[in-house]
This record gives sequence, C-alpha cells and structure tokens, in this order.
Amino acid sequence: MSISATATDQLWFLNTLVTVRVSDDEGQGGISVLESVAPYGDSPPLHIHETEDETFYVLDGELRLRAGDADVRLRAGECMLAPKGVAHTYRVQSPGARWLVITSRGDFERFVRAISRPAERVELPEPVGPPTPEQAEALATAALRFGIELVGPPLDS
Repeated sequence: MSISATATDQLWFLNTLVTVRVSDDEGQGGISVLESVAPYGDSPPLHIHETEDETFYVLDGELRLRAGDADVRLRAGECMLAPKGVAHTYRVQSPGARWLVITSRGDFERFVRAISRPAERVELPEPVGPPTPEQAEALATAALRFGIELVGPPLDS
C-alpha cells in the first residue's frame, strides 16, 4: 500500500483542473479525493450518480449546490453531501473556486479520467464553449458507462 500526500495526477476535465489527491486504487475502501479548480460560472449538467454518494468540501471561493430540493451556497470550510440517486449540480459563484470531491467507489474518478486529458500546466485549461450535440451525446454516453446519468441542464445564474 502506498501513502500519498501529494497529487498523483493533474487533469483537464472539461473547463476544470482536477488533481487526484487520493485515488480509489490506493486503498481498500475505494475512496477517491479529487481537488477541483474552476472559473466563475462553471456548472456541469444536472446529473445522478447511481453507485456512489458525492461529497463537496469547499476550500476557496463559493459554490451554489443543488441536490434534490436543496439549493445552498457553500463557502470555504463548508461541505454538503449529494446522495447517490439524487439529481445534483453546482455552479461556481465566485471569480473562481477550489473544492474537494469525495466519492466511495471510484466510478466518478474513472469517469473523470476517461474524459480528461493530462494538464499541460497547473492552471485552468483554455475555456471551451458549449458542447456540440455530438460532444454532448459522447459525454452522456461516457457518463452512463460509470453509473452517471445526465438528466438536465447546468445551473444558470
């Protein structure tokens, strides 16, 4: 077993920089800890994880997190659970934000790895515009392979 206190991988995941702090293959419980950095307005499609809970812990900035009927603003030091089976998404409300995503089975981490590319620099990637219909379909198909269903649009302001 390896003990890791530093990043194992840095990835460009859509418009975010993701650092894998703890990979699900490092331990026996399948826990993943991913650190995300994203710009103002970043918001993934509303989605459901069928196999794992997702915990958000904000390190810097502010996230608006919607999970089911809850719609809350999280600031540094605050966290919230998005339970498996519950539709959720977030939106970066500050000029930028940094947070941890903690999951327990590795499916989300494997999804991130499947659609990311290695970060060329330890900074945000160049922003990309809205996906084409073909890109959106490819993202939804990839998500389904890892137990994630896209069920709605991102959050707007």
